[in-house]
Parts: sequence; structure tokens; C-alpha cells
Amino acid sequence: MRFRLPLFALALLVPGLAAAQVTIDMPWARATAPTALAGGAFMTITSAKADRVTKTESPVATTVELHQSVEEDGVMKMKPVPTLILEPGKSVTLKPGSYHVMLIGLKAPLNQGESFPLTLHFANSPPVTVEVKIAAPGAAGPAVHTH
Repeated sequence: MRFRLPLFALALLVPGLAAAQVTIDMPWARATAPTALAGGAFMTITSAKADRVTKTESPVATTVELHQSVEEDGVMKMKPVPTLILEPGKSVTLKPGSYHVMLIGLKAPLNQGESFPLTLHFANSPPVTVEVKIAAPGAAGPAVHTH
């Protein structure tokens, strides 16, 4: 009888612990031209345990994929990657010219100052949905407000 209350309390904590296994910081995207068919999203992902990003999705595009920019014969190319490996306690930064989320078949332009939802699915953790803030078209990073 003494163990029922502690076990019940532990059961209540487990979903919260699982959700905290992966953190996503500073999700952002560059604004696109009105006729653009694609865009990219960037962020820093940290996992407390070994994990993999297995899928990405967003209502702003018909196809959402993980991509990596690579140089081949002096030419930069973007290639889809099936998963993104997350090492325990280490951060992976998705940024222009490297790993990123590719938004293909944009349903509307990405407008500076707006935001959109993006969901990342993981092999060993629950999905995480973040609000991606849209920065200026040529931005090198997320917009930072200073006062």
C-alpha cells in the first residue's frame, strides 16, 4: 500500500520527462519572394539521449524534408537526408549552407515578421512542434529584438 502513491506520482511525471528529452531553440526561416516555390527552416536541436529526426512536416508546404548542402566538384548542391542523428547532450545546428529543413511547394510566401508551425518527429521521443519565426530574405540568423 505504501508504494501506490509514489508509483502514481512517478507515472504522472513520465510524460513530462519524455517531452523534455529534445529541445529546439531559435527556429527561423528566411522570407521568400512572392513567386518562390521553396524555402528553408533552421534551428538548433539538442537531445538528452541518442535519437534521430525521422520526419518533418508543416502546413506551409506540400513537401517538407531534411536536407544537407554539400559541395561537389566546386558546386554547392542540396541533397535530402533520410534522418538526422542526434548524439546525447550535443546540439545540432541547422543553418544555411549546412543541414536544414527544406519546404518544397510553398502554399504561400513566407513573409517577414510572420511565423508558421513546424513539427519534427523522432525515433525515440515524442514529436515536437515549434513556431518558426520568419526573418528578412537575406538573414544569416533569426531576428533578435533589442530595446
